[in-house]
Amino acid sequence: MRSDIIIIDNKGNGLEAALQEAESTARFHELNGKETVQLRMLTEELMGLARSVTGEMAGKFWIDSEGKSFTLHLSTKTKMDANKRYQLISSSTSNKNEAAKGFIGMLRDKFETAMMAEEDGVCYDFAGNPMNENNSDEGWDRYERSILRRLADEIKIGVRGGAVEMEVRKQF
Repeated sequence: MRSDIIIIDNKGNGLEAALQEAESTARFHELNGKETVQLRMLTEELMGLARSVTGEMAGKFWIDSEGKSFTLHLSTKTKMDANKRYQLISSSTSNKNEAAKGFIGMLRDKFETAMMAEEDGVCYDFAGNPMNENNSDEGWDRYERSILRRLADEIKIGVRGGAVEMEVRKQF
């Protein structure tokens, strides 16, 4: 089952509707109180992560569910730079760009990374991690990422150009 699609932005518009959609989905699937709170927290932290990393954003949120298996989706566009790209991809469970599938996808991903590195003056190691200390994410609030990683079964993030697709999966 797919929930309603909620339009969200970085000004907080749509956040309350997304949280209500998570609670409505939880009621429909007869989740208990603890599970309902976890689904709501996953929704809230996904929104917070997207807002804190991407800054300016306008996107869509929805939930796919089957039984007690849930996938929270957030799709947005942002002005991408090398640091944002690194922060987003490092938030995923696999630390890999899910949009880089197949040979052409991986080639496109490496090309985009190289182009951003040239624009931003960022150097990368072979794993795709920035090597410049001034672009480290130490100052970035990683609170959302840590909560998501604790509560979610899997976090997938795909970046292609300025388009970001985030999926958070949870099986209760």
